[in-house]
Amino acid sequence: MKDLGINDGDLLIIDKSLEPENGKIAVCYIDGEFTLKTLKLENDHCLLMPANADYKPIKVTADNEFIVWGIVTFVIKSF
Repeated sequence: MKDLGINDGDLLIIDKSLEPENGKIAVCYIDGEFTLKTLKLENDHCLLMPANADYKPIKVTADNEFIVWGIVTFVIKSF
C-alpha cells in the first residue's frame, strides 16, 4: 500500500466491528491468505484494489473463500 503511504514496519490499528464500506482500507482474508487492500464494492462482486502499481486488483466472487477481517482506522508510522 506504498502509494497510500503505508509501508513495511508501520503499525495498523484495525477495527473488526466496522462494516465494510466502499473506499475503506481493509485487512482481508482470501483463499488462505491475508492482504491489505482498498475495498471497491460492486453489485455482484467486490474488487480488492492495491495501492501499489506492481499489483493488480483482485476480483472477489462467490467462488472465493473471503472475509473482511477488519477495517484500518489508524496508521502509526515506523521510523
